[in-house]
Amino acid sequence: MSGPPGLRIRRVAPDDLPRLLEIERAGFRHPWSEAQLAAELGNAWSVQLLAVEPDASGRERAVGYVIVWVVHDELHVLNVATDPVHRRRGVARVLLDHVAELGRARACRLATLEVRRSNDPARALYQKLGYREVGMRPRYYAEEGEDAILMTLELDPR
Repeated sequence: MSGPPGLRIRRVAPDDLPRLLEIERAGFRHPWSEAQLAAELGNAWSVQLLAVEPDASGRERAVGYVIVWVVHDELHVLNVATDPVHRRRGVARVLLDHVAELGRARACRLATLEVRRSNDPARALYQKLGYREVGMRPRYYAEEGEDAILMTLELDPR
């Protein structure tokens, strides 16, 4: 999986939560709360991965993350976010490639996600990664009453 030079994927640690919250607040009109993000760290079926790269001083800097649930033979992408400053560099693609491999390694047969109908860049990325639009969830995003497009990716366990 190629991506931005120096980009590395690792598990989210509790100390990463403030940075995740920054990325959430910068990227979404209705961000997850700190309590919601923290709760995922305690869920046995939840996997949280962080995309990090060295900053100008050489210290590790989080530039994106993904949260997925692995339930039986299905992987569900709950949230994928990239710091707006680092968008359009392949960070989300690398994260999603990584979780697809994780799903395959855990014998998942399907990955699912919901995306805002209006989020054309995300929908295009998901389609490029092989996700197909298979349905709609009316008014899924309650704050605006916006529909969600349900997308799936067939995973071939290896």
